[in-house]
Amino acid sequence: MAGGSSIDVLGQFELHSVFGGLGDALHFSQSPVYMMLAVVLVLAFLYFGMRPAAVVPGRFQAAAEVCYEFIRNMAIDTIGPEGASFFPFIFTLFFFILAGNYLGLLPFSYTFTSHIAVTFALAMMVFVLTVVVSLKVQGIRFFAHFMPAGASLALAPLLIPIEILSFLSRPVSLSIRLFANMVAGHVMFEIFASFVIMLAGFGVVGDVFAIGPIAINVALVALELLVGVLQAYVFAILTCIYLREAVAH
Repeated sequence: MAGGSSIDVLGQFELHSVFGGLGDALHFSQSPVYMMLAVVLVLAFLYFGMRPAAVVPGRFQAAAEVCYEFIRNMAIDTIGPEGASFFPFIFTLFFFILAGNYLGLLPFSYTFTSHIAVTFALAMMVFVLTVVVSLKVQGIRFFAHFMPAGASLALAPLLIPIEILSFLSRPVSLSIRLFANMVAGHVMFEIFASFVIMLAGFGVVGDVFAIGPIAINVALVALELLVGVLQAYVFAILTCIYLREAVAH
């Protein structure tokens, strides 16, 4: 709350220095802290999940194996046999984003995937990788993609700039899609939670009317759990599609 009556829905996305003076000196905010936490949690999940190496897996091991097989099959089915080479990258990308999305649902936490600098950095990493792979696999034929097959050469001055612009917009659309979905969900959380607090000041009547915003927030939590995994999947599957185009002859 800001100014006693207004709702500050964007304050949750502000970056603040951590670790006191050391954080100020290093410009170290809570965002990289939660990124490192996400990495630790994913590594711990895989380590303790695969550590038993039992023939008949327990629930934890089965969950780790299902996640492994799901991403591996997605990479190979989408990219082709070459997908096995890119599987570690896609697996890391998927679970890093998923952990970031879900960490942000915890009270007093920070959703680093709601920061455009983070999502754009991830998207640019994918974009650069696809360009490098395209040039390595296709060579100069890569530039033929900017002139649609069968199109008249007279249309080249119009089509080539459009295709180049479409290609360069990939990291923008990839990053904004994830960023916008995470921001929208958390803004809705903040608004309805603020409604509950404001209605609580009206006594019994306010408590009755607060049931609605509380129910909506519970529904939003369930929706964000679904959106969190869907956005990680969309980011990963689009990465696979871009890599498929890169390795295609």
